[in-house]
Amino acid sequence: MKHLDEYRDAELARKLVKKIRSTASRCWTIMEVCGGQTHSLLRHGIETELAGVVELLHGPGCPVCVTPAELIDHACELALQPDVLVASFGDMLRVPGNQSSLLQARRRGGSVQFVYSPLDAVELARQAPGRKVVFLAVGFETTVPSTALAVLQADRLGLKNFRLLTAHVRVLPAMELIASEPTSRVHGFLAAGHVCTVTGYEAYHPFCERHRIPVVVTGFEPIDLLEGIWQCVRQLESGEATVTNAYARSVRVEGNRASQHLIDRVYEVADRPWRGLGIIPRGGYRLQTKYNLYDAMTELPRSAEEHTSRVNQCPAREVLLGQLSPIDCPYFATTCTPDSPLGAPMVSGEGSCAAHFRYSRTQSDSPPNRSGGFT
Repeated sequence: MKHLDEYRDAELARKLVKKIRSTASRCWTIMEVCGGQTHSLLRHGIETELAGVVELLHGPGCPVCVTPAELIDHACELALQPDVLVASFGDMLRVPGNQSSLLQARRRGGSVQFVYSPLDAVELARQAPGRKVVFLAVGFETTVPSTALAVLQADRLGLKNFRLLTAHVRVLPAMELIASEPTSRVHGFLAAGHVCTVTGYEAYHPFCERHRIPVVVTGFEPIDLLEGIWQCVRQLESGEATVTNAYARSVRVEGNRASQHLIDRVYEVADRPWRGLGIIPRGGYRLQTKYNLYDAMTELPRSAEEHTSRVNQCPAREVLLGQLSPIDCPYFATTCTPDSPLGAPMVSGEGSCAAHFRYSRTQSDSPPNRSGGFT
Protein backbone atom coordinates (compact mmCIF):
# COMPACT_ATOMS: atom_id res chain seq x y z
CA MET A 1 0.00 0.00 0.00
CA LYS A 2 1.25 3.47 -0.87
CA HIS A 3 1.34 6.31 1.60
CA LEU A 4 0.27 9.90 1.07
CA ASP A 5 3.90 10.98 1.35
CA GLU A 6 4.57 9.05 -1.88
CA TYR A 7 1.86 10.95 -3.74
CA ARG A 8 3.07 13.59 -6.19
CA ASP A 9 0.98 16.31 -4.48
CA ALA A 10 1.76 15.08 -1.00
CA GLU A 11 2.06 18.57 0.52
CA LEU A 12 -1.40 19.60 -0.67
CA ALA A 13 -2.85 16.27 0.41
CA ARG A 14 -1.37 16.75 3.89
CA LYS A 15 -2.94 20.22 4.12
CA LEU A 16 -6.33 18.78 3.23
CA VAL A 17 -5.97 16.04 5.85
CA LYS A 18 -5.17 18.73 8.40
CA LYS A 19 -8.23 20.77 7.32
CA ILE A 20 -10.50 17.75 7.70
CA ARG A 21 -9.10 16.93 11.13
CA SER A 22 -9.41 20.51 12.34
CA THR A 23 -12.97 20.84 11.00
CA ALA A 24 -14.45 17.60 12.34
CA SER A 25 -15.79 17.74 15.90
CA ARG A 26 -16.78 14.07 15.82
CA CYS A 27 -16.31 11.00 13.64
CA TRP A 28 -18.48 11.25 10.52
CA THR A 29 -19.39 8.32 8.30
CA ILE A 30 -19.04 8.99 4.56
CA MET A 31 -19.70 6.58 1.70
CA GLU A 32 -18.17 6.69 -1.76
CA VAL A 33 -20.12 4.93 -4.50
CA CYS A 34 -17.39 4.34 -7.05
CA GLY A 35 -15.01 1.41 -7.13
CA GLY A 36 -12.23 3.55 -8.59
CA GLN A 37 -12.53 5.91 -5.65
CA THR A 38 -12.47 2.97 -3.23
CA HIS A 39 -9.18 1.79 -4.70
CA SER A 40 -7.63 5.26 -4.53
CA LEU A 41 -8.71 5.71 -0.90
CA LEU A 42 -7.21 2.40 0.14
CA ARG A 43 -4.14 2.51 -2.12
CA HIS A 44 -3.01 5.87 -0.72
CA GLY A 45 -3.84 5.10 2.90
CA ILE A 46 -6.46 7.87 3.19
CA GLU A 47 -8.72 5.68 5.30
CA THR A 48 -5.92 5.34 7.84
CA GLU A 49 -5.00 9.03 7.70
CA LEU A 50 -8.54 10.03 8.65
CA ALA A 51 -9.10 7.43 11.35
CA GLY A 52 -11.04 8.87 14.25
CA VAL A 53 -12.58 11.77 12.32
CA VAL A 54 -13.99 10.10 9.19
CA GLU A 55 -15.08 6.50 8.74
CA LEU A 56 -15.18 5.62 5.07
CA LEU A 57 -17.83 3.18 3.86
CA HIS A 58 -17.43 1.58 0.46
CA GLY A 59 -20.74 1.33 -1.38
CA PRO A 60 -21.91 -0.66 -4.41
CA GLY A 61 -19.55 1.14 -6.75
CA CYS A 62 -18.73 -1.59 -9.24
CA PRO A 63 -21.28 -2.34 -12.00
CA VAL A 64 -19.36 -5.47 -12.98
CA CYS A 65 -19.79 -6.78 -9.43
CA VAL A 66 -23.53 -6.11 -9.27
CA THR A 67 -24.32 -7.76 -12.62
CA PRO A 68 -26.73 -10.57 -11.67
CA ALA A 69 -25.33 -14.09 -11.70
CA GLU A 70 -28.39 -15.22 -13.69
CA LEU A 71 -27.51 -12.80 -16.49
CA ILE A 72 -23.99 -14.22 -16.65
CA ASP A 73 -25.47 -17.73 -16.76
CA HIS A 74 -27.61 -16.56 -19.67
CA ALA A 75 -24.52 -15.22 -21.47
CA CYS A 76 -22.69 -18.51 -20.89
CA GLU A 77 -25.62 -20.51 -22.31
CA LEU A 78 -25.68 -18.28 -25.37
CA ALA A 79 -21.93 -18.64 -25.90
CA LEU A 80 -22.31 -22.42 -26.03
CA GLN A 81 -24.87 -22.24 -28.85
CA PRO A 82 -23.24 -23.07 -32.20
CA ASP A 83 -24.38 -19.92 -34.00
CA VAL A 84 -23.71 -17.35 -31.24
CA LEU A 85 -20.65 -15.30 -30.27
CA VAL A 86 -20.71 -13.45 -26.94
CA ALA A 87 -18.51 -10.36 -26.62
CA SER A 88 -17.86 -8.09 -23.66
CA PHE A 89 -15.21 -6.09 -21.84
CA GLY A 90 -12.31 -8.04 -20.38
CA ASP A 91 -13.27 -7.82 -16.73
CA MET A 92 -16.69 -9.35 -17.41
CA LEU A 93 -15.21 -12.53 -18.82
CA ARG A 94 -13.99 -13.85 -15.48
CA VAL A 95 -16.96 -12.81 -13.32
CA PRO A 96 -18.73 -15.99 -12.14
CA GLY A 97 -22.39 -16.69 -12.55
CA ASN A 98 -24.10 -19.44 -10.60
CA GLN A 99 -22.53 -22.11 -12.78
CA SER A 100 -19.49 -20.67 -14.54
CA SER A 101 -17.87 -17.57 -15.97
CA LEU A 102 -17.62 -16.66 -19.64
CA LEU A 103 -13.95 -17.67 -19.57
CA GLN A 104 -14.94 -21.11 -18.31
CA ALA A 105 -17.65 -21.30 -20.99
CA ARG A 106 -14.97 -20.55 -23.58
CA ARG A 107 -12.83 -23.37 -22.22
CA ARG A 108 -15.82 -25.67 -22.74
CA GLY A 109 -15.96 -24.67 -26.40
CA GLY A 110 -18.14 -21.59 -26.23
CA SER A 111 -17.55 -18.60 -28.49
CA VAL A 112 -16.48 -15.70 -26.26
CA GLN A 113 -14.45 -12.68 -27.31
CA PHE A 114 -12.99 -9.70 -25.45
CA VAL A 115 -13.59 -6.33 -27.10
CA TYR A 116 -12.59 -2.77 -26.25
CA SER A 117 -15.82 -1.14 -27.44
CA PRO A 118 -19.43 -2.10 -28.21
CA LEU A 119 -18.75 -0.84 -31.73
CA ASP A 120 -16.19 -3.65 -32.04
CA ALA A 121 -19.06 -6.09 -31.43
CA VAL A 122 -21.10 -4.36 -34.15
CA GLU A 123 -18.19 -4.86 -36.54
CA LEU A 124 -17.98 -8.55 -35.59
CA ALA A 125 -21.66 -8.88 -36.47
CA ARG A 126 -21.11 -7.11 -39.79
CA GLN A 127 -18.24 -9.43 -40.69
CA ALA A 128 -20.14 -12.62 -39.75
CA PRO A 129 -23.74 -12.28 -40.97
CA GLY A 130 -24.33 -16.00 -40.43
CA ARG A 131 -24.03 -15.88 -36.64
CA LYS A 132 -25.55 -13.83 -33.85
CA VAL A 133 -23.15 -11.55 -31.96
CA VAL A 134 -24.31 -10.76 -28.44
CA PHE A 135 -22.66 -7.91 -26.57
CA LEU A 136 -22.93 -8.14 -22.77
CA ALA A 137 -23.45 -4.47 -21.94
CA VAL A 138 -22.47 -3.47 -18.41
CA GLY A 139 -21.65 -0.24 -16.64
CA PHE A 140 -23.03 2.84 -14.96
CA GLU A 141 -24.36 5.79 -16.94
CA THR A 142 -20.84 6.37 -18.25
CA THR A 143 -20.94 3.43 -20.66
CA VAL A 144 -24.62 3.62 -21.66
CA PRO A 145 -24.06 6.20 -24.46
CA SER A 146 -21.54 3.94 -26.20
CA THR A 147 -23.88 0.93 -26.20
CA ALA A 148 -26.72 3.18 -27.38
CA LEU A 149 -24.46 4.27 -30.24
CA ALA A 150 -23.77 0.62 -31.05
CA VAL A 151 -27.50 -0.08 -31.36
CA LEU A 152 -27.98 2.94 -33.62
CA GLN A 153 -25.01 1.85 -35.74
CA ALA A 154 -26.37 -1.70 -36.07
CA ASP A 155 -29.75 -0.25 -37.00
CA ARG A 156 -28.21 2.04 -39.61
CA LEU A 157 -26.33 -0.90 -41.15
CA GLY A 158 -29.45 -3.07 -41.11
CA LEU A 159 -27.74 -5.79 -39.08
CA LYS A 160 -30.19 -8.49 -38.03
CA ASN A 161 -27.61 -10.52 -36.12
CA PHE A 162 -26.48 -8.01 -33.46
CA ARG A 163 -27.88 -8.28 -29.93
CA LEU A 164 -27.40 -6.64 -26.54
CA LEU A 165 -27.64 -8.41 -23.20
CA THR A 166 -28.23 -5.30 -21.12
CA ALA A 167 -27.01 -4.94 -17.53
CA HIS A 168 -26.65 -1.16 -17.29
CA VAL A 169 -27.36 0.26 -13.83
CA ARG A 170 -28.06 3.75 -12.45
CA VAL A 171 -26.21 5.16 -9.44
CA LEU A 172 -28.75 7.47 -7.80
CA PRO A 173 -31.43 4.78 -7.20
CA ALA A 174 -28.81 2.70 -5.37
CA MET A 175 -28.01 5.71 -3.18
CA GLU A 176 -31.76 6.05 -2.54
CA LEU A 177 -31.87 2.44 -1.38
CA ILE A 178 -28.90 2.95 0.95
CA ALA A 179 -30.22 6.22 2.41
CA SER A 180 -33.68 4.71 2.96
CA GLU A 181 -32.40 1.77 4.99
CA PRO A 182 -33.56 2.14 8.64
CA THR A 183 -30.13 0.98 9.79
CA SER A 184 -28.17 3.24 7.42
CA ARG A 185 -24.97 4.61 8.93
CA VAL A 186 -24.26 7.04 6.09
CA HIS A 187 -23.93 10.71 7.08
CA GLY A 188 -22.77 11.89 3.65
CA PHE A 189 -22.00 10.65 0.14
CA LEU A 190 -19.16 11.18 -2.31
CA ALA A 191 -20.84 11.05 -5.71
CA ALA A 192 -19.05 9.35 -8.60
CA GLY A 193 -17.48 12.11 -10.69
CA HIS A 194 -17.33 10.09 -13.91
CA VAL A 195 -21.05 9.33 -13.71
CA CYS A 196 -21.86 12.98 -13.10
CA THR A 197 -19.92 14.00 -16.21
CA VAL A 198 -22.75 12.31 -18.10
CA THR A 199 -25.78 12.83 -15.85
CA GLY A 200 -24.90 16.11 -14.17
CA TYR A 201 -26.05 16.53 -10.60
CA GLU A 202 -29.36 18.39 -10.74
CA ALA A 203 -31.19 15.25 -9.58
CA TYR A 204 -29.14 15.11 -6.37
CA HIS A 205 -30.77 18.23 -4.95
CA PRO A 206 -34.13 16.59 -4.15
CA PHE A 207 -32.24 13.55 -2.85
CA CYS A 208 -30.33 15.73 -0.37
CA GLU A 209 -33.49 17.52 0.72
CA ARG A 210 -35.45 14.29 1.13
CA HIS A 211 -32.84 12.46 3.19
CA ARG A 212 -31.03 15.43 4.78
CA ILE A 213 -27.73 14.00 3.56
CA PRO A 214 -24.98 16.06 1.86
CA VAL A 215 -23.54 14.89 -1.45
CA VAL A 216 -20.22 16.02 -2.90
CA VAL A 217 -19.33 15.25 -6.52
CA THR A 218 -15.77 13.97 -6.33
CA GLY A 219 -12.96 12.82 -8.60
CA PHE A 220 -10.41 10.05 -8.20
CA GLU A 221 -7.05 11.56 -7.30
CA PRO A 222 -6.21 11.71 -3.56
CA ILE A 223 -6.54 15.51 -3.57
CA ASP A 224 -9.95 15.18 -5.29
CA LEU A 225 -11.12 12.72 -2.68
CA LEU A 226 -9.74 14.67 0.25
CA GLU A 227 -11.32 17.88 -1.07
CA GLY A 228 -14.63 16.03 -1.41
CA ILE A 229 -14.37 14.62 2.09
CA TRP A 230 -13.54 18.06 3.51
CA GLN A 231 -16.52 19.67 1.77
CA CYS A 232 -18.75 16.88 3.09
CA VAL A 233 -17.43 17.25 6.64
CA ARG A 234 -17.86 21.02 6.46
CA GLN A 235 -21.52 20.56 5.51
CA LEU A 236 -22.10 18.02 8.25
CA GLU A 237 -20.56 20.28 10.86
CA SER A 238 -22.80 23.20 9.81
CA GLY A 239 -25.95 21.10 9.51
CA GLU A 240 -26.23 21.58 5.74
CA ALA A 241 -27.48 18.97 3.29
CA THR A 242 -26.92 20.03 -0.29
CA VAL A 243 -24.89 19.16 -3.38
CA THR A 244 -21.46 20.65 -4.01
CA ASN A 245 -19.10 19.99 -6.89
CA ALA A 246 -15.49 19.22 -6.00
CA TYR A 247 -14.77 18.01 -9.54
CA ALA A 248 -15.55 21.17 -11.49
CA ARG A 249 -12.80 20.57 -14.05
CA SER A 250 -14.84 17.67 -15.45
CA VAL A 251 -18.42 17.98 -14.19
CA ARG A 252 -21.08 20.55 -15.01
CA VAL A 253 -24.43 20.77 -13.26
CA GLU A 254 -26.31 19.86 -16.45
CA GLY A 255 -23.92 17.03 -17.41
CA ASN A 256 -23.35 16.01 -21.01
CA ARG A 257 -26.53 16.73 -22.95
CA ALA A 258 -25.35 14.91 -26.08
CA SER A 259 -24.74 11.70 -24.10
CA GLN A 260 -28.08 12.05 -22.37
CA HIS A 261 -29.78 12.44 -25.73
CA LEU A 262 -28.15 9.24 -26.99
CA ILE A 263 -29.36 7.34 -23.92
CA ASP A 264 -32.91 8.67 -24.28
CA ARG A 265 -33.06 7.68 -27.97
CA VAL A 266 -32.35 4.02 -27.27
CA TYR A 267 -33.08 3.19 -23.62
CA GLU A 268 -35.76 3.69 -21.01
CA VAL A 269 -35.38 3.62 -17.24
CA ALA A 270 -36.51 0.35 -15.66
CA ASP A 271 -36.40 -1.64 -12.44
CA ARG A 272 -33.17 -3.60 -12.45
CA PRO A 273 -31.78 -6.45 -10.30
CA TRP A 274 -28.44 -5.71 -8.65
CA ARG A 275 -26.34 -8.64 -7.54
CA GLY A 276 -26.30 -8.63 -3.75
CA LEU A 277 -29.05 -6.01 -3.42
CA GLY A 278 -32.03 -7.43 -5.31
CA ILE A 279 -34.31 -5.43 -7.58
CA ILE A 280 -33.83 -1.66 -7.28
CA PRO A 281 -36.75 0.45 -8.54
CA ARG A 282 -35.63 2.45 -11.59
CA GLY A 283 -32.20 1.00 -10.94
CA GLY A 284 -31.14 0.52 -14.54
CA TYR A 285 -31.99 0.68 -18.22
CA ARG A 286 -33.67 -1.51 -20.80
CA LEU A 287 -33.93 -1.12 -24.56
CA GLN A 288 -36.98 0.71 -25.84
CA THR A 289 -39.60 -1.48 -27.50
CA LYS A 290 -38.71 -0.19 -30.98
CA TYR A 291 -35.26 -1.77 -30.55
CA ASN A 292 -36.52 -5.19 -29.38
CA LEU A 293 -34.79 -6.75 -32.38
CA TYR A 294 -31.49 -6.08 -30.61
CA ASP A 295 -32.58 -7.37 -27.19
CA ALA A 296 -30.98 -10.75 -26.45
CA MET A 297 -33.44 -11.34 -23.62
CA THR A 298 -36.29 -11.21 -26.13
CA GLU A 299 -34.68 -12.94 -29.09
CA LEU A 300 -32.59 -15.51 -27.24
CA PRO A 301 -34.36 -16.37 -23.98
CA ARG A 302 -32.41 -18.57 -21.62
CA SER A 303 -33.62 -21.94 -20.40
CA ALA A 304 -36.34 -22.05 -17.75
CA GLU A 305 -34.14 -24.00 -15.37
CA GLU A 306 -33.03 -21.92 -12.39
CA HIS A 307 -29.88 -22.62 -10.44
CA THR A 308 -29.10 -22.08 -6.80
CA SER A 309 -25.92 -20.22 -6.06
CA ARG A 310 -23.33 -20.40 -3.37
CA VAL A 311 -23.29 -16.60 -3.26
CA ASN A 312 -26.25 -16.87 -0.86
CA GLN A 313 -23.84 -17.45 2.02
CA CYS A 314 -22.13 -14.12 1.25
CA PRO A 315 -23.37 -11.14 3.31
CA ALA A 316 -23.04 -8.98 0.19
CA ARG A 317 -26.05 -6.84 0.98
CA GLU A 318 -24.61 -5.75 4.33
CA VAL A 319 -21.25 -4.98 2.70
CA LEU A 320 -22.76 -3.03 -0.21
CA LEU A 321 -24.98 -1.02 2.16
CA GLY A 322 -21.98 -0.11 4.32
CA GLN A 323 -23.23 -2.07 7.30
CA LEU A 324 -20.36 -4.57 7.34
CA SER A 325 -16.71 -3.90 6.61
CA PRO A 326 -15.20 -6.41 4.17
CA ILE A 327 -12.44 -7.31 6.60
CA ASP A 328 -15.05 -8.16 9.25
CA CYS A 329 -16.75 -10.71 7.01
CA PRO A 330 -16.04 -14.27 8.25
CA TYR A 331 -15.36 -15.43 4.66
CA PHE A 332 -12.98 -12.60 3.71
CA ALA A 333 -9.59 -13.82 2.41
CA THR A 334 -10.36 -17.38 3.50
CA THR A 335 -13.12 -19.06 1.50
CA CYS A 336 -13.72 -15.83 -0.44
CA THR A 337 -10.91 -14.44 -2.60
CA PRO A 338 -10.74 -12.72 -6.02
CA ASP A 339 -9.96 -16.10 -7.59
CA SER A 340 -12.89 -17.78 -5.83
CA PRO A 341 -15.44 -15.07 -4.96
CA LEU A 342 -18.54 -15.85 -2.95
CA GLY A 343 -20.43 -12.67 -3.77
CA ALA A 344 -20.76 -9.34 -5.49
CA PRO A 345 -18.08 -7.24 -3.70
CA MET A 346 -15.31 -9.71 -4.56
CA VAL A 347 -16.21 -10.70 -8.12
CA SER A 348 -14.38 -7.84 -9.85
CA GLY A 349 -11.17 -5.99 -9.14
CA GLU A 350 -13.09 -2.79 -8.34
CA GLY A 351 -15.36 -4.37 -5.72
CA SER A 352 -14.90 -3.21 -2.14
CA CYS A 353 -13.90 -6.66 -0.87
CA ALA A 354 -11.43 -7.11 -3.73
CA ALA A 355 -9.95 -3.68 -2.95
CA HIS A 356 -9.49 -4.59 0.71
CA PHE A 357 -8.01 -7.93 -0.29
CA ARG A 358 -5.46 -6.12 -2.40
CA TYR A 359 -4.54 -3.20 -0.13
CA SER A 360 -5.43 -4.19 3.45
CA ARG A 361 -2.77 -6.87 3.58
CA THR A 362 0.99 -6.85 4.02
CA GLN A 363 3.10 -6.56 0.91
CA SER A 364 4.23 -10.17 1.21
CA ASP A 365 0.62 -11.34 1.34
CA SER A 366 -0.62 -9.11 -1.47
CA PRO A 367 -2.12 -10.86 -4.48
CA PRO A 368 -0.86 -10.08 -7.96
CA ASN A 369 -2.02 -6.97 -9.74
CA ARG A 370 -5.53 -7.34 -11.22
CA SER A 371 -7.33 -5.14 -13.70
CA GLY A 372 -10.28 -3.08 -12.47
CA GLY A 373 -13.92 -3.29 -13.45
CA PHE A 374 -15.45 -1.35 -16.29
CA THR A 375 -17.65 1.45 -15.12
